Amino acid sequence: MSKIKITIDGNNYITEQGKTILDVAKENGILIPTLCHNEKISNSNSCFVCVVKDTKTGKFLPSCSAAASDGMIIESNSPEVIDMRKTALNLLLSEHTGDCEAPCTIACPAQASVEEYVRAGKNGNHLKGLKIIKERIPLPISIGRVCPRFCEQDCRRNITDKNEPVAINDFKRLAADLHYEEYMEERPELNGKKVAIIGGGPAGLSVAYFLRLQGVASDIFEMMDKPGGMLRYGIPEYRLPKSLLDKEISHFEKMGGIKIHCNKKLGEDIQLDELKSKYDAVAITVGSWKPSSMRAKGEEYSDGGINWLEKIASNGWQGENPGKTVVIGGGNTAMDCVRTAVRLGSKEVYCYYRRTEKEMPAEQIEIDEAREEGVIFKFLSAPVKVRIENNKKIITCNEMKLGEPDASGRRRPVPIENSEYDVEADTIIAAIGQKTIAPSGTKVNKWGDIDANSDNGLMDENVFSAGDCVSGPATVVEAVAGARVAALGILAYLKNEQYKKDYEINVSRGHWQSLKKDDLVFLNEPIERSRQKLSYIPLNERKTTFNETTRSFTKEEIAKEGERCFECSCTAKNDCKLKDFSESNGAHPEAILGAKRKFNYDTRHPQIILDRNKCIKCGTCVKICKEVVNQTLLGFVNRGFDTNLITAYGDPLPLSCTECGACLPECPVGALDWSQKK
Repeated sequence: MSKIKITIDGNNYITEQGKTILDVAKENGILIPTLCHNEKISNSNSCFVCVVKDTKTGKFLPSCSAAASDGMIIESNSPEVIDMRKTALNLLLSEHTGDCEAPCTIACPAQASVEEYVRAGKNGNHLKGLKIIKERIPLPISIGRVCPRFCEQDCRRNITDKNEPVAINDFKRLAADLHYEEYMEERPELNGKKVAIIGGGPAGLSVAYFLRLQGVASDIFEMMDKPGGMLRYGIPEYRLPKSLLDKEISHFEKMGGIKIHCNKKLGEDIQLDELKSKYDAVAITVGSWKPSSMRAKGEEYSDGGINWLEKIASNGWQGENPGKTVVIGGGNTAMDCVRTAVRLGSKEVYCYYRRTEKEMPAEQIEIDEAREEGVIFKFLSAPVKVRIENNKKIITCNEMKLGEPDASGRRRPVPIENSEYDVEADTIIAAIGQKTIAPSGTKVNKWGDIDANSDNGLMDENVFSAGDCVSGPATVVEAVAGARVAALGILAYLKNEQYKKDYEINVSRGHWQSLKKDDLVFLNEPIERSRQKLSYIPLNERKTTFNETTRSFTKEEIAKEGERCFECSCTAKNDCKLKDFSESNGAHPEAILGAKRKFNYDTRHPQIILDRNKCIKCGTCVKICKEVVNQTLLGFVNRGFDTNLITAYGDPLPLSCTECGACLPECPVGALDWSQKK
């Protein structure tokens, strides 16, 4: 066979006549993506993802079928070819429907593999579940108790079970309760690099954790007597027992290479410039500890919510009876304050909020539990001024009404004229938010938070930052997510690189509140099943002690709860060629919008699933069955937009397919797959 010369991307190659451009590229280590090409079958030419450009003719060719010819000059990765390839992928995605990842995982700020650890818990393998959790969440004991459950807000059980999502966070809690002390992560030897971390709260601990997993040591400098930050000084004992927090934090030093130094305040005991020169990098994770202003005259007679909680926490969650207590605010800190006041002995505890209960940012379970414990809520009320008369504090409030939505999307509270009224109290607590006290010399944004690069946490030179001091007051799990980004930024910096998160196709098709049951297809029949109920300690004990209010689910209860999970993610999410190539070429599922056909899963075969929603009509399965297995069990019907894959005569796939399964691993998108997720 005669030899020919072909040029690909400026490099010359000698090959044999009769080969395709794709053949020549593959034998010379040049990656040209393709979805429909399979060496086991005849060519299909259906996806056009393998497109290349013949620069002599100016034509774009499918490299899987176009023959290489002598003197041919080919571009396989020029911007023009990439754009053409991206268009082909966008067209395929426009008819492809299926969640690459489960909505719960997409909703999790830390991007924990939610479906996987729920499955492990359902199967009774809680140690495996803990290992999966700790890949993204270093503080599972705490987050398993205090997380606001972003994952559950997008759980599809909300659609079928009257807003009763799977109790996802309780899987995290139980796995940590059972195996936290015995589990130790695999980690390399220390590589000689060391990072100074200013702040020993959730973000600081998490930065140290993710660095240690890559062999980088750290010194954590904490200004308080003990580490933990808001977990210790801002979250009450009844939500997170500090003995459990101590157990959780002790693990970090057991990992080796992480040392925690308390009573070290930046600007007094340690200096930023000194740390910058002494360490390979510095991470600032100081949190947001300054109470927000009520903007009311005389507010100096009130206590800031976080400061009041810190004072009680520093005294071992003991304190004087605050008497009649008025708390201003509607967030979780406000709920912590009112419920703490109840436990300190107050018989009259009020929560004043300027909007209605519907607009309160606090978790509904916190509001409900506070109400059960005797807290009285006063809505559509806002403080105007505070004064002292006859040794009593008096707060003047305005009655409010809701106007047009503001920037948060909630209706703006508007004062009602001549509606002022006075409320007498022994203790007034302003729990309306917190602000960052940025270290001297650091650059801040318009909100006063540290201005750090959102892609990698870089603030300046070798200084990085993460957590509330960057995002503003948020949640523990969001601080952990930000800490991982900063840690990855530091790791890249130590290699003289710059970290930027890879593009991933994880598009949520809409929040569950905007969907109906008929909008979705389910792998398993969505039989309504009630959520497992939390077990509370007696109400009187809740009101008079700081004992933890609920117990963890049992193994049996969590297994039953796991049965409620629909396992929404794609069965092929870890090896889907369409996803991989779309991400590497910048394609997007919503680049080309239009009507999509909707099919139910074909699960008539006991072990094989056919999901036509994902099918890209490449024909690989049809040809594998016909040309390799010598059967005709699959085929296409109709033409154009209505083309779809069917089984022979519309019958279920025969049971003998279990022994064959030849077409399943060849499907590039998981439209044909084993029904049981591994």
